Amino acid sequence: MGKVTGFLEIDRREQKYQPASDRIRHFHEFTLPLPESEVVNQASRCMDCGIPFCHGPTGCPVHNQIPDWNDLVYRGEWEEAVRNLHSTNNFPEFTGRICPAPCEEACTLNLEDMPVTIKTVEQSIADMGWKKGWIKPEPAKVKTGKSVGVIGSGPAGLAAAQQLARAGHDVHLYEREPKAGGLLRYGIPDFKMEKKHIDRRVQQLEAEGVTFHYGVNVGVSTPLQELLDRHDAVLLAGGSEAPRDPKLTGQEFEGVHYAMPYLVQSNRREGDEEVQELPILAGGKHVVVVGGGDTASDCVGTAFRQGALSVTQLDIRPVPPMKEDKLAVWPYWPTKFRTSSSQAEGAEREFACATLGIEGRNGRVTGVKCARVDAKREPIPGTEFVLRADLVFLAIGFAHPIHEGMLADTGVALDKRGNVAANDEDYATSVPKLYAAGDMRRGQSLVVWAIREGRQAAHAIDKALMGATTLPR
Repeated sequence: MGKVTGFLEIDRREQKYQPASDRIRHFHEFTLPLPESEVVNQASRCMDCGIPFCHGPTGCPVHNQIPDWNDLVYRGEWEEAVRNLHSTNNFPEFTGRICPAPCEEACTLNLEDMPVTIKTVEQSIADMGWKKGWIKPEPAKVKTGKSVGVIGSGPAGLAAAQQLARAGHDVHLYEREPKAGGLLRYGIPDFKMEKKHIDRRVQQLEAEGVTFHYGVNVGVSTPLQELLDRHDAVLLAGGSEAPRDPKLTGQEFEGVHYAMPYLVQSNRREGDEEVQELPILAGGKHVVVVGGGDTASDCVGTAFRQGALSVTQLDIRPVPPMKEDKLAVWPYWPTKFRTSSSQAEGAEREFACATLGIEGRNGRVTGVKCARVDAKREPIPGTEFVLRADLVFLAIGFAHPIHEGMLADTGVALDKRGNVAANDEDYATSVPKLYAAGDMRRGQSLVVWAIREGRQAAHAIDKALMGATTLPR
């Protein structure tokens, strides 16, 4: 906890943003950090709540010791706060920027709608650690002689690789793209998290002994069996990349795209990488985004920065309540009306709206046919309308990992949702020596869940290889 009476004396204060009119002119982060003194004040609001739901099963998936590092920040012990935070979370500067903060929803003070600004304090601790030079490589003092391959350099793969390297294993990380990060780099726009944060962690992992192999598309350019023969264990840490198909009439029209190719292309462009595909640009166009989640919101913000004339976001769900029933849902994640920073930049939002199909002319999209839906989310006859659209993005989530290639060739067992079948105890698949973690195992989820899975998989692999492990779960 922080100051005993802090939550009574100090109001919640959140980070502010650059004005929308300014921030849509660039792709850089636009959050305005709180001064150090105010971060200390916010940390001091952490109360003696008895049971800290914030880092329990309903709050933080990696079980950050939130009351502990809030107290350390309040007492000015920043370096110890950095150490404590990293004991449960390999990459707090990632989660401090892009995690939706279920910890704050689970905070006891959220019963009064004034939770501790946990996410802000977390980011401040991580940024302070880098600024002061306290975050350094931690190479293993003793090598085990064991070799582990990790496929995929997203947050699950990076976390697992770091933990296994620190345990003394020879870790090789295989990445299909030219740079590490997975969807952290290619799916999340720079205005939410600049890629310098990933680059620093890659340098740290390399100094700890992790060898990165870029441009290796396992299952296409390199057979998975070759890696199984080469290493004592292999971890599948790829993403859930197969998009859900809405099967709309007119999807074939020019100007209709799944969300991820659009975001990946934009991120490549911002990262000075070569874009080989035909450019997808929203400048001077009326854009419609189908879907109500984070990926859809990222499309909204990217389109505005590219100069879209208008952006409309379609959500089949009804308008959620402005305020949840605390006594019914706390400390769990509530369904309530939320507005992302991208939506606040000028998006029109249509709720209880079904997408019936895509209209076009001469092979090019011209509009999206919609209808209002009833309580069962069925279209209501007579409520049809058409939205003008020059560009349409389908952002309704991901079904499962790509099966063709690596997974099909190996014959690894899949669960009923099409993910790689493995439990969250030993993370072992049906193939000997092969493990799975992250979105490839549990389905699309949050970055904080990916970090947790990578850490736990590393624990399981180390224990399987050595008979015992000192790695935390």
